[in-house]
Amino acid sequence: MIVFGASGHGKVIIEILESNGCTDIEVWDDAAKPDILHHRVQLASVDKLPADAGMVIAVGSNKIRKMIAERYSDKVAYIPAVHARTNLSPRCKVGAGTVVMAGVTINADAVIGAHCIINTNASVDHDCYIGDFVHISPNASLCGTISVGEGTHIGAGATIIPNLKIGKWCTIGAGSVVIKDVPDYCTVVGNPGRIIKQNITVSP
Repeated sequence: MIVFGASGHGKVIIEILESNGCTDIEVWDDAAKPDILHHRVQLASVDKLPADAGMVIAVGSNKIRKMIAERYSDKVAYIPAVHARTNLSPRCKVGAGTVVMAGVTINADAVIGAHCIINTNASVDHDCYIGDFVHISPNASLCGTISVGEGTHIGAGATIIPNLKIGKWCTIGAGSVVIKDVPDYCTVVGNPGRIIKQNITVSP
């Protein structure tokens, strides 16, 4: 298994894989980095990829994670990494390359897209739909039947009440309480949440 990204986030993903008994782990990065958790960091190279390579991208930035995922999409199998200590409904779905950290709850019929980060102790309730490349930060709580668009970042400790739609490439500030729909490309902060930026440009 290749963990792409020699960072603190990479350390967490290594431990998630180890919690499931995975010991054959390589760490790759685009730049020379010191070893992490006793794993030597290798410079990323498409030429080095074995035919049956599995990969998890250990990059916190949603935009950069998407770029890397697209770069290797036809060369590796993206594997979800789910910590052994989670509470996942057997009726939820978790997409390729998504990372689910310790203490997370995902309830019935929730759908998590590809290459998401569901961070420590976050909660995603029933019938939620989470788009690709979303990051739900530690202790965030999404109540039932919420839709979150691609690339959105939900800050630590944020709460989103039921039946709302959060657009793509939004930022929900830490501790915010969202009580109404949020359009695409917006930043929301506060309790109750209010939009402070609109039409945010997302660089390719």
